[in-house]
Amino acid sequence: MSNKDSAYGAPSSDTAFRKQWDREEYAKKAADEEAKRKEESKARYEAKLLGKKWHAPVDYSALEATTSRSSRLDVASMVGKTTIVTSGNAVGKRGKGAGFYCSDCDLTFKDNLQLVEHLNSKQHLIATGQSGEVTRANVEDVRQRLRMLAHRKRVQAEEERRAWQLDLGERLKEREEQDAKEREEKRRKRNEKRRRGGGDGIKQEDESWEGRLGIIA
Repeated sequence: MSNKDSAYGAPSSDTAFRKQWDREEYAKKAADEEAKRKEESKARYEAKLLGKKWHAPVDYSALEATTSRSSRLDVASMVGKTTIVTSGNAVGKRGKGAGFYCSDCDLTFKDNLQLVEHLNSKQHLIATGQSGEVTRANVEDVRQRLRMLAHRKRVQAEEERRAWQLDLGERLKEREEQDAKEREEKRRKRNEKRRRGGGDGIKQEDESWEGRLGIIA
């Protein structure tokens, strides 16, 4: 086997490990991106002449209808916390900086009011795959919603009942331990009092016996 052949019989060279690029494919891709960039620049210029703001075209058929949030918006979880942020991460609102960060839009907001306005904006809804249009509910949808809310209420009531039973059991256990400590303390004081009382009785009896015999100390 010569030095130019690999262990598998295929010819090898110093650059055989490098990836082979399809020049024609990447040239076509670059040309398409350039044409798209020129078209977008033309559309921006025409919108500016008309006094309007240009937005990228959106395929609304691929978006879902907007629904209500399933959980409450938590804006107080970072109160009292310190976050180390690199100064070069954010430029204006773009990027992750100090404040409320939206990972879907890569934007940072300085207060919760700006964050709420952004979450309700068309930009955020489209970025999260929502069209901004709300589907009108029919009778069956209302019934399903009421059943879901009733089931959620039952589950929450059951969880609260279990938590109350657990707390009650903990309180009873603590009370039993406290009663046991109090009984032990009373028993210790009673035994100590008995020992002291027994010693005093013997001493008094000895003194009275010496007095009856006429012994003077």
